[in-house]
Amino acid sequence: MRFGERQSKPNLQRARFAVDFDQAPLLVIWEVTRSCELACLHCRAEAIQRRDPLELSLAEGKSLIDEVHKMGTPLMIFTGGDPLQREDLEELIAYAASAGLRVGTIPATTDRLTRERMISLRKAGLDQMAISIDAPTAARHDDFRQVEGSFAKAMQAAEWARELEIPLQVNSVFGAWNVSDFDAMAELVTSLGVVFWEVFFLVPTGRGGDLPCCSADEFEQLFAQLDQLSKRVSFKVKVTEGQHYRRFLADRYRDHATLAATHGHMPRVAVNAGRGFCFVDHTGVVSPSGFMPIPCGNVRDRSIIDIYRNSETFRGLRNPDLLKGACGTCDHRNVCGGGSRARAYAMTGDIHAQEPFCILTQPAHQAAEQINKSDL
Repeated sequence: MRFGERQSKPNLQRARFAVDFDQAPLLVIWEVTRSCELACLHCRAEAIQRRDPLELSLAEGKSLIDEVHKMGTPLMIFTGGDPLQREDLEELIAYAASAGLRVGTIPATTDRLTRERMISLRKAGLDQMAISIDAPTAARHDDFRQVEGSFAKAMQAAEWARELEIPLQVNSVFGAWNVSDFDAMAELVTSLGVVFWEVFFLVPTGRGGDLPCCSADEFEQLFAQLDQLSKRVSFKVKVTEGQHYRRFLADRYRDHATLAATHGHMPRVAVNAGRGFCFVDHTGVVSPSGFMPIPCGNVRDRSIIDIYRNSETFRGLRNPDLLKGACGTCDHRNVCGGGSRARAYAMTGDIHAQEPFCILTQPAHQAAEQINKSDL
């Protein structure tokens, strides 16, 4: 297979898929291993350098892939830990691709991420590869990832991706510590020839529980910067665990035609934990999200289809009438799904609690709203 042969297909994030989120998620993330050489400060998995003997086997992985395809999910991402620590990763990718799934993976930037391995992944049928870059300088990125040289390896991987015509995605996490880095990060990501930049807002779980989230005002600041960036770059910009960006856009672009012209196609409802999104850990445990590690069943003894469609937790997350606090009465609850359900859960223990860092859930806003109502 020539490297450019699959390039005519749309990349994972520009492709449009019609999925009923009550029946199937848009994407399934499978943590094929939790083992990783990096020790990232925000790691939700608190990964360590040791393979778990209870990981799903190759045969079990193929069975999972069959069920994901049968469910009607179009996208499947193999993540970790570091998925490159599985020698059978290429076989899993090839099996998923042959089933008709669009396939992505998120390797760690370690010595395992070689040009030869990237060629192997591409030949197996990989549609898109993501690497993580979390600071605009090597020193700060390496400090965040806790391994010297990880930034240089990310830059090298990006160069190889361009050479091998592998559509490249960059994932970047933002919290209170790096809000001011956005412009520098955007410039760096733009220089790498990516097809997709995933801007992830911290969910304080795992090691990330010790890190500070963006404030509601900082979310608004970054939303405005993301909006402006989306208008001037050729790659797709997506916000993860910042679902209230949709509320920001709805307020800024009152008519759908203007929004579509500036931001392209957006799903009818926000992809959120348990609502268009499903996570399978390395031992087969199914959760609404890796950032919401509520066990709802195990694919070893229950179909992922049954878990996603019928688990009480999953069904509850798809019901906006169960949202609490300001999210429960907000006019935008069907637009953004109540913000990040994972962040609400991480900070309160309640999957239906209000988004902690939406400007509309802040005490000052609520007080002003009460004053306005009293004037009526």
